Amino acid sequence: MMRSVGTLTRADLAETINRKMGFSRAESLDMVEAILSHMSKAMEQGENVKISGFGSFVLRDKKERVGRNPKTGVEVPITPRRVLTFRASQLLKERVANG
Repeated sequence: MMRSVGTLTRADLAETINRKMGFSRAESLDMVEAILSHMSKAMEQGENVKISGFGSFVLRDKKERVGRNPKTGVEVPITPRRVLTFRASQLLKERVANG
């Protein structure tokens, strides 16, 4: 059985920028925050975000539809909504598959 070994955090990303690029810790964290903020704002405005060799964050608008409570079988309307999905690039899929 495969298990996750940990979680990559903002602090981890900033630490990598600090080590590899030589920016200060504060500058590195500011850079991570700026990138994440830019991505978030783009998605809030309805844009997809594509990072070549990594993957795409894709927005989809779902229409109103009928759902069913699995316990009771009662039908309930599900309101229209925008959902966010992540589609990994082929390169990332291959890297993950090969460990």
